[in-house]
Amino acid sequence: MPVLSFRRGAVGVGAAAVLAVTGTWVMWPADVDEELWAQVRPVIEARLVAESGRSGPADGALVRDVRWFCRARALELEERAGEVRAGVDALCVEYGVRDGSLVECAAGQYPQVVRLRRDHAADGGFVVVGRDEAPDGEEYARWTESHFGVFTRAALRDRMSPAGLETEARAHFGLAADAAVGEC
Repeated sequence: MPVLSFRRGAVGVGAAAVLAVTGTWVMWPADVDEELWAQVRPVIEARLVAESGRSGPADGALVRDVRWFCRARALELEERAGEVRAGVDALCVEYGVRDGSLVECAAGQYPQVVRLRRDHAADGGFVVVGRDEAPDGEEYARWTESHFGVFTRAALRDRMSPAGLETEARAHFGLAADAAVGEC
């Protein structure tokens, strides 16, 4: 009898291991198709900039040419029947110029899901057909849980560096590549 019990136990442990591995595979973020990401990223980032609006400098500061700059980091990317679902983490920073220096006026990093459709007549070959952004406050955790897998949610804790946006802003405003970044 002890041999039979051992076999049943081994089968049970083996089945549990298979289920655990399968569940982990389902929750693990898929590899991002770099070619597809290269196509949709500029469209997503242009939409982020367009929807960032203009908050302007605070306290009447003498800041000119205030403009938003945005970067998206792909967390999940999936295409089905000509529609793309892009789970992204977005960093948007509002920069301006004061006294010949770059200043940061506002910033935010937030996850969202952007849905795009192929449209060869559109700039970039895609159009955004929907965008869902994580809310602030209590609902943030619930929203991210319902829109992203466990391991993807863990990636949301990684802060995105603004270095690339600072470089882009310096070039846009015609500032030196090593111009310091101050507060608005």
